[in-house]
Amino acid sequence: MTNDNDIVKPSILPGFMELLPSEQILFNKMLDTIRYNYEKFGFLPIDTPVIERAEILLAKGGGETEKQIYRFKKGDTDLALRFDLTVPLARYVAQHFSELTFPFKRYHIGKVYRGEKAQRGRFREFYQCDIDIIGNEKLDIINDAEIPSIIYSTFKDLGFKSFTIKINNRKILKGFFKHLKILDSTEILRTIDKLEKIGLNKVEEELKEQGLEKEIIREILEFIQISGTNEEKLKKLNSLEIENDIFKEGLNELKTVNYYVKAFGVPEENYMIDLTIVRGLDYYTGTVYETFLDDYPNIGSICSGGRYDNLAEYYTKQKLPGVGISIGLTRLFYQLNEANLIKFEDSSLTKVLVIPMKGYLDQAIKIANLLRDEDINTQIYLEKGKVGKKFSYADKLGIPYTLIIGEEEIKQERYSLRNMETGKQEMLSIEELLLFLNK
Repeated sequence: MTNDNDIVKPSILPGFMELLPSEQILFNKMLDTIRYNYEKFGFLPIDTPVIERAEILLAKGGGETEKQIYRFKKGDTDLALRFDLTVPLARYVAQHFSELTFPFKRYHIGKVYRGEKAQRGRFREFYQCDIDIIGNEKLDIINDAEIPSIIYSTFKDLGFKSFTIKINNRKILKGFFKHLKILDSTEILRTIDKLEKIGLNKVEEELKEQGLEKEIIREILEFIQISGTNEEKLKKLNSLEIENDIFKEGLNELKTVNYYVKAFGVPEENYMIDLTIVRGLDYYTGTVYETFLDDYPNIGSICSGGRYDNLAEYYTKQKLPGVGISIGLTRLFYQLNEANLIKFEDSSLTKVLVIPMKGYLDQAIKIANLLRDEDINTQIYLEKGKVGKKFSYADKLGIPYTLIIGEEEIKQERYSLRNMETGKQEMLSIEELLLFLNK
């Protein structure tokens, strides 16, 4: 006999998410919708090990990554859990370079691990849904314009109507800072990236703390607040006549991306040029994206990414430029649930519950097999008990139909199908049953 002291309290670690079946069904539907859209645009699936050699994951060096990584030893091997899907992609492309066809379009949906401080809405284990297009030596800028059309298609299919894909090009900012004679713009970019969270006044304060002159701060703030339609913003950037090659290159790329985003069928109300979008990572070198739900800005970016010069520079001498995005599905799901923006309608995936009367289990199994052969999700109630209890089971799980198999049904070769929502019951032949349930 187990003592109370022997019972371990069932619980999970902070920063990990566990769902009830009705929630998991909806989560899986969202994941399937994302996968469907990625495949619709020609992306190929890959998967990589959750555990990699620590030297692979930390090739770029320490910093925040080294603080957050889950790292351990097994024998003499230094191991770590992957903290994103991009570093494993870099290793994968370098390792399989001769076997891949370029441009290589891949999608990867999987769990990643970060030892972040546990807080509401921040997870230590979470799903990322990534796509990347990798070129060999070069990758046309038009690929950068196709990415917003994938974001648009995906979020439209997820049921969102009002969202905005914000687009910028980091070369524009880099060239602008060089024009202002600012040699290192890393901290400035990080400050601008926080504008959505901390507001304009706080951005101005931080720029002052970085030792920038009042006139330079004024020029930076005026620049990032350039307003108007996408075309008007491009014209205003053009009219600045900044004589800097990086700025000009970035502006030409942004013009091209703006033109082709429209050509790819993204409505103008769903994308905009925003000069405050810089992405905090130094990794991005050109086009950058952030996607926001218009009616729920507090949720923050729900999909982000951008262009980078060289994916696998730490693993190969091959130059592999690319562009990609990531949807943090666990965080997105959690936030939508918190804001009551999603509904859990199904607690079962079963379409029909077969209820055998005493002595008729063999016939019930035979009919259930027939239904499953027709791809109708079917469950047999195998426990003993009153019929009312069996109907109640179907009702609680939201199973839409029950099918009684008993003496009368077998004699007549007609089966009693009950609609659990309306209570309507009718006797149907197997052919009629299959036709009805397949509608």
